[in-house]
Amino acid sequence: MDYTGLQQTVFRLRREDPAWEIIVLGQSLSGRSLYGLETGKGPRKVLFCGAFHGMEHITSSLLLRYAEDLSKEGRSKTLPCRLTVVPMINPDGAEIQQKGSRAAIRCEELVERCSGGDTYHWQANGRGVDLNHNFDADWKALRQREEQAGIVGPAKTRFGGYFPESEPETRALARFCRERQFDLAAAFHSQGEEIYWRYGKHTSRESEEIVRQMARLSGYRPADPEGLAAGGGFKDWFLDYFHRPAFTIEVGKGKNPLPESDLDGIYEKVRPMLDFLTGCPK
Repeated sequence: MDYTGLQQTVFRLRREDPAWEIIVLGQSLSGRSLYGLETGKGPRKVLFCGAFHGMEHITSSLLLRYAEDLSKEGRSKTLPCRLTVVPMINPDGAEIQQKGSRAAIRCEELVERCSGGDTYHWQANGRGVDLNHNFDADWKALRQREEQAGIVGPAKTRFGGYFPESEPETRALARFCRERQFDLAAAFHSQGEEIYWRYGKHTSRESEEIVRQMARLSGYRPADPEGLAAGGGFKDWFLDYFHRPAFTIEVGKGKNPLPESDLDGIYEKVRPMLDFLTGCPK
């Protein structure tokens, strides 16, 4: 899904179902709006986020399909939680991956240089920062590991920036979470059919119980990230900052970017997890 498709879906959903409210968390580096959709009136606040990485925009399609299905089934009006869906945290990265370096607008030259002309495997934002390495969760240690791996500046993946929340997309999401005080957050990535669920000393017993149910419902495997995938991520920051459950859900299997033709199969496995997390079982 590209940014235009995202916009069209968000506004169409709002027209067809007034139960959804459109919010804008902020703007990307290139000025693209970070859209969110909200519905439900329950006391528990749940956040779903997708497309932190340019190659992983299939997660935007996944989350918007869930929002559409809630509307078609009449559940958007009766959801027992307050659900916020932010389908595309990194619209610049998604556009660059699908349309090339020109989509970076004022950062076109940087993207062209960092990608070596290969934007098909672009993960970062328009400034060459991997947003899921840019959150303030053991960021300094992650930065050292990046440097040891030879990642010392802007790149198409795994460069965490020069300081935590250096990027407008990261700052917008962190600020939004501080304002809304969500009870649970889930970040959607691809691929591997795994669920990352713990980080540091603040992972609760509740998180362990939740991930067991998620695994049972989906067939996905609870796991722990390793190496450069550990620390600096949104899930890590949310757990560490709020001491509340947060999960990284790696959807699908194969090589990124996963084709949109995989969406039906991915959704079939993931949908029961989404219903469980929102308290809206079929």
